[in-house]
Amino acid sequence: MEESILQRHIFNLPPELRKEVYDFIDFLKLKHLKQKPLKQREFGYAKGKVKIAPDFDAPLDEFKEYM
Repeated sequence: MEESILQRHIFNLPPELRKEVYDFIDFLKLKHLKQKPLKQREFGYAKGKVKIAPDFDAPLDEFKEYM
């Protein structure tokens, strides 16, 4: 959208709505500044942090009647 068209639309608004537009613009600026870029993760960064029990695939006692 062209800047002049946007300005024209804003300045044609009543003063109270114009104030809301300016407040919303400030909100968007703050929101954009708070967003942090995600860090690039390395393959295997969680290696050794997760342990799986040896009987992980064994049937559960609660489901014996269904098997």
